[in-house]
Amino acid sequence: MTDYTRYDLGPQRRLLAGAAGCALCFAAAWLVFRQPIVAVLAAPAGLWFPRLLEAHMLQRRRERLRLHFKEMLHALASLLASGRSVENAFLALERDVAMMLADDRSELLRELRVIANRLRNGESLELLLDDFARRSGLEEARSFAEAFGVCKRAGGDMVGIVRSTARLIGEKLETELEISVMLARKKFESRIMMVMPFAFVGAIGFIAPDYMAPLYKGAGWLLVSACLILLLLCCWWMQRIMRIEV
Repeated sequence: MTDYTRYDLGPQRRLLAGAAGCALCFAAAWLVFRQPIVAVLAAPAGLWFPRLLEAHMLQRRRERLRLHFKEMLHALASLLASGRSVENAFLALERDVAMMLADDRSELLRELRVIANRLRNGESLELLLDDFARRSGLEEARSFAEAFGVCKRAGGDMVGIVRSTARLIGEKLETELEISVMLARKKFESRIMMVMPFAFVGAIGFIAPDYMAPLYKGAGWLLVSACLILLLLCCWWMQRIMRIEV
C-alpha cells in the first residue's frame, strides 16, 4: 500500500537530481569565488537537492490528494442522499469520482479501487478508512474517518457529516488559494533576489575582472564568504516566512 507521507524519486531520478544539484552548486561557487578548487569542494552540497525535490513533490501530491478528497466527499454525499447504503456508495464511488476528476492516474482513484476490492472481500469500511487516513497523512481524512466511525456505531446523520466535512475542506482550500495568490508575486521576487547576486558577481567578474580582484586576496576571502553565508541565510528565512499553513 502506498504511503503518502513519503515521496521517493527512485534511483535514476535521484541520481539526475543529485547531478543537477552538484552542477548548480559548482557553478554558483565558481561565479562567487573564481577558484576551481573551491567550486569542486562546494559541489557536494548539491547532493542535498534530491531531498529538497522530494519534499516539494510530496507537498504537491498532498495538495492534489486533499483537493481530490474534497471532490470525493461531494460525490459520496450525493450517493448517500440518493438512498444508497454507505458500503454500496463506496462501491459506486470510483465511477462518479473518475467523471469529476477526468484523471485516471489520480492517487485517490487508485485508493477507491482498493477500498472497493477489500469491501467485496468482507473487510470493514471503518478500518479501511482508518488505514487510508493513516497513510495519506491528511488531517481531513483522519477527521472524516473518526467522525465516520462514531456515526457508524451511534447511528448518526451520515449525509450531514459528509457534507459538513466537504464544506470545511472547501473553506480551507479557498483560504489557502487566496494566500497563495497573495504570495505568488513575493515568491517570484524572492527567487529573483536569490539568483541576482550570483548573476551580478559573475557578470562583473567577466566584464571587469580587475575590479573584483581585491576580493580574492587576503581579507577579501573572508568578506566574500561572509556575504555568501548571509545570502544563504536570507534565502532560507524568506522561504520560512512565506510558508503559511492554514
